[in-house]
Amino acid sequence: MALTTDLGRIGIWSTALRSDDAEKSAEVRETAAELDELGYGTIWLGGNARVDEAAQLLAATKRVGVGTSILSIWQHEAADVAAQYAALAPADRERFVLGLGVSHGHMVDGYQKPYSAMKEYLEALDAAPVPLPAGRRMLAALGPKMVRLARDRAAGALPYLVTAEHTARAREALGEGVLLAPELKVVLDDDLARARETARGYLAYYLPMPNYTNNLLRLGFTEEDFEGNGSDRLLDEVFALGDAAAVRTKVDEFLSAGADHLAVQVVRPESRGGMTTLPRPEWRTLAEALPLGR
Repeated sequence: MALTTDLGRIGIWSTALRSDDAEKSAEVRETAAELDELGYGTIWLGGNARVDEAAQLLAATKRVGVGTSILSIWQHEAADVAAQYAALAPADRERFVLGLGVSHGHMVDGYQKPYSAMKEYLEALDAAPVPLPAGRRMLAALGPKMVRLARDRAAGALPYLVTAEHTARAREALGEGVLLAPELKVVLDDDLARARETARGYLAYYLPMPNYTNNLLRLGFTEEDFEGNGSDRLLDEVFALGDAAAVRTKVDEFLSAGADHLAVQVVRPESRGGMTTLPRPEWRTLAEALPLGR
């Protein structure tokens, strides 16, 4: 299904752009407006973001797309999500993308048959009084079955914690005309040893999650690559490490492998478990270095 929103080539992925606190919400809205002006194509609300959180950023911006990355199907009823989508202003619906995922077993009570659960969830969105159409949703697809579901029942795939090789494999499975928008973590630090230390601190949160490690094993990594919070080989594949030029090289690698769009996540040393501060200086630097053209 074609996505009617143009994601642009480069987007920003951040958990820090979510807030229910009034004081921080004002800063978040101001930051979203700046990201819009800088030319980023899409703002991705990281974590289990809600539609109403996306609505705040849609109201604060004029052009940029806003998506959830990723709303958990276990924690949000499909009927409620469809109703929240229906409540958006028509112009805001045209810039909204619902990113859906099946989360992880240790985070969800009663976690079972995630593929079947996702199919049922999509059917519920289709059957809502105001359907949330396939062209407005994307799936956090890692394995082959979920990638094919993203191709057949959504506008495309939003894989997280992947490599350029995974991007190439997903591109082949999706075919042309289906969106592929992987996330890529970035540590802007020209001291490589320090950048890897920052990356390991962040990766420690994800390596206990089998959805991610199983996918990495399929890509040829081994259990040894997970020891010590990530081998150099693993870090160099799932992160862009270094100065802006090094980040641009890694971004180009993903785009050449078949990504239509990259959701760039800035990682700082204090980012373990999720970013809480807004890395506006890094976002400005990347806006100058990366191919933001829509």
